[in-house]
Amino acid sequence: MLESTIFGNKIPPSAIRSAERSYRRMAKRFSFDPTRTPKLSALPMGQAYEEFGIRKLEDAATAEPGQQSEGIDPVHGITIGTIRMGFGHYRMGLSIASAAKHAGLKPYWLDLMSFPGSAASKTIRYLEDLYNLGSRLSQRSKFFDKYIWEKVTSDLSKRLSYTARDRSLSRLFAPLLADIPADMPFISTHPWTGQAALRAGLKGVVAIVPDNYPLAFHLVEGAGHAVQTSSAYMGYRTLRDMGGGEELRFALPKDDIRYAGHFVDHEIVSGIDADCDQRLKRLRDGRTRRFLLTMGGAGAQARRFANIAATCKSAIDDGKLALFVNMGDHAGRWAELKASFDEIGLGYTMHSDWYETKAFAQAALESDVKGVHVFLHDSFFAAVYATNILMRAADIMITKPSELAFYPVPKLFIQRVGKHEAWGAIHGSEIGDGTLETSSDASLRQALRLLIEDDDLIKLYCGNILRNKAAGFYDGAYHAVQYALERAKAFKR
Repeated sequence: MLESTIFGNKIPPSAIRSAERSYRRMAKRFSFDPTRTPKLSALPMGQAYEEFGIRKLEDAATAEPGQQSEGIDPVHGITIGTIRMGFGHYRMGLSIASAAKHAGLKPYWLDLMSFPGSAASKTIRYLEDLYNLGSRLSQRSKFFDKYIWEKVTSDLSKRLSYTARDRSLSRLFAPLLADIPADMPFISTHPWTGQAALRAGLKGVVAIVPDNYPLAFHLVEGAGHAVQTSSAYMGYRTLRDMGGGEELRFALPKDDIRYAGHFVDHEIVSGIDADCDQRLKRLRDGRTRRFLLTMGGAGAQARRFANIAATCKSAIDDGKLALFVNMGDHAGRWAELKASFDEIGLGYTMHSDWYETKAFAQAALESDVKGVHVFLHDSFFAAVYATNILMRAADIMITKPSELAFYPVPKLFIQRVGKHEAWGAIHGSEIGDGTLETSSDASLRQALRLLIEDDDLIKLYCGNILRNKAAGFYDGAYHAVQYALERAKAFKR
């Protein structure tokens, strides 16, 4: 029997039928076998293990000979359920792992994309490819962006009935989690992993919610929800405008939502004072400023990066500005950007070794940096986390208002990729640690000139970051971990 309500609100029968068709289509397309419930083993997760002690949960049957696997520690462990879909959900997972390590816990990493032969991984890959295509098209076609992509990433995902599809699809994902202890705290960075965890029988589930724009897509009935802003709390608590024009009788229960704050790594939060002090010292001493450009998971900003580099070239040549350009793992997008660099005669230093990148970022905290430095890594962890370690040494981070909008570094927001990101820039500008969204080339160039030539904006943002830290704005990862521990403990009682 398919569920016909969510939080007590009736879902239209047409949405239930559509959700069931989606499930059956994917189950048939990817040969779903509900009896395949893998025995999980915990393996050190490479560079993420070195940084945070993360152990990756994988199918023990596919482990390579000689790998030192271990069982799951339900007493000291916490599972982070995520999807390697873009960078934002992965980055949130790393912030939770960092906070969990700081709390003395063992973080376990369950990525639904880590089971390549499963219907779950194949379904997610299929849907991700569609999303990435839409993201890239939105940056190349103003018509597509305005009339299609903005609506797909806002209106469609906002309706409560939209969650019916994901609840149905969770039947494809749940078997992968069957081996996780039911009373172990579980934090979901994507609603699909939260839905799967609940369907697999887990009880201490917390869904951490990205962005600052309430979408029904992120709701996981039966889980706790940790949000990053007060406005998001109100929006989700009231299920604001999620009825598709109809008034909803029931709200999200207050016990199932908590305002946590921004999800930020412990290493970054603990370094806020020192990093802001160094930024202000560089300003006083007239040293070269550093701008960090960071590519998103869909790789949609290559044209915008080329425009920024061309605008900044004279300042780079004069030694006024240094650029850090993190291309993530987007070799194809780098080929496009490299052609633009070559065309305008902009030289660069390439960094592709993770340990060399770490050493560079550490040295840059206090030493001078000149020129353009490009970062491109094969490892997905290095591709994402390079931004986290480079932002501490940057004076301005240039980013779309994605999950990075919530990090404590002065930010210049470029054009969003989807309407759901718009309120991240609004929130950042209102709490004073970033600019308004500069959606046009003209507004972007004007902001760049001011940030290169004047010092008032950087001073303003650093001062606000320090005040926000004192107010606990950036403590969301710590609070989300505590929330999951509380819910798991309540279940054990």
